[in-house]
Amino acid sequence: MSEPIRVLIADDHRVYREGVRALLDGEPSIAIVGEAATGDEAVAAAARLTPDVILMDLKMPGLNGIEATRAILGRAPATAILVVTMFDDDDSVFAALRAGARGYLLKDADQEELLRAIRAVRRGEAIFGPAIARRMAHYFAGRAAAQERPAAPFPELTGREREVLELIARGQNNAAIAARLGLSVKTVQNYVSNIFAKLQVEDRAQALLRARNAGFGSEN
Repeated sequence: MSEPIRVLIADDHRVYREGVRALLDGEPSIAIVGEAATGDEAVAAAARLTPDVILMDLKMPGLNGIEATRAILGRAPATAILVVTMFDDDDSVFAALRAGARGYLLKDADQEELLRAIRAVRRGEAIFGPAIARRMAHYFAGRAAAQERPAAPFPELTGREREVLELIARGQNNAAIAARLGLSVKTVQNYVSNIFAKLQVEDRAQALLRARNAGFGSEN
């Protein structure tokens, strides 16, 4: 029979630590070797007890879970850290992963899910609770979609300058642009000057040509 997985519970809520211990105590493949109520205690206990897996809360007195994770892995990189927390925001998830955590569960995980995660991170796998997995999938899908979208032309222009350039591309003069946007002619002249400088063109004709080549002025 293989040796049980040695687990350290790091959480500042005693009731939660006791609840996790109650969930895991009857499982022969798991051995609870210690508890910690602060990040500093987690670092010290990890050095003293050399657990295989640490169940790490994020919000604790002293060092938080992210800092404790980084400190522990700096000394014992083979330790598997499984974050178990109430926080499911992107910042918390990715901060934990950057610190070296192998998994991320929410505190409402049931016994089966917790056991599966402990065993997975012990084997070197990455594991995430269903809610976290959905959040990560959504996050990366959004990033992929953003990368696939073509970059907008003339990113150096402000929103208002882009509006003015659109109207230039439609052949409107400064007075017409001023009336359309509710601006003074002098203000429009200033925008036009800024556009010429940013696009490095000498006159309105060149600006209009560049704008139309980039897809501006397509509306009638």
